[in-house]
Amino acid sequence: MKHELQNILSGKSSVSHGAIIQAIASYLDDGAQAGPRVEDAKQIKEQETAKLIAFIASNHLWLNDIDFSKYISEGAEQRVYLKDAAYVVKLNDSIYYSSWRNYLINLLFHNFFFPDTAYKLLGFTMEGNQLFAVVQQPYVLSTELTNLENVKSFLAANGFLNTRKNDYFNAEAGIILEDLHDENVLTNHGILYFIDTVFYPTPSFWLQS
Repeated sequence: MKHELQNILSGKSSVSHGAIIQAIASYLDDGAQAGPRVEDAKQIKEQETAKLIAFIASNHLWLNDIDFSKYISEGAEQRVYLKDAAYVVKLNDSIYYSSWRNYLINLLFHNFFFPDTAYKLLGFTMEGNQLFAVVQQPYVLSTELTNLENVKSFLAANGFLNTRKNDYFNAEAGIILEDLHDENVLTNHGILYFIDTVFYPTPSFWLQS
């Protein structure tokens, strides 16, 4: 699993809706691992954002046609809008991540593990001085409350062990999966749908398997 994920990040393997995400992540890769950095994180992210904005402009990835009247909800990290009967659009400013590259890695990991709710990166938009990624995701109708014990059992069967509350760790791959409460995992007729995930690779992930 770890080797396959490493190949996805390097662009050697494909994943659902991954091509543009892989291209941007590769562009932002300065050769460092996607973990915490010793230097000033805010300054590093500002420099990375400036680099990303240049890429967006040169590759025509600005979006100006978002229908803000179809607002559904928001959390600390993103706002959600209804696109149509099949999809929602989410604006995310990567606040949960130390870098934009880490946010893009999260998208790739999500699409690998949960292809039924895969993110499609549509582009980017600016609000004031704040940059937002704009992603599309299948709309999931919740028909019942999610039983978090079912989430725990499902993830355990896939190598993710519960570490505390709604956080998990996959020792084989060396990745953390966080914040899987009952608003981020929906249930439709008994089937779990993971709609918002927060993946982090640990230092062990970057070791060659």
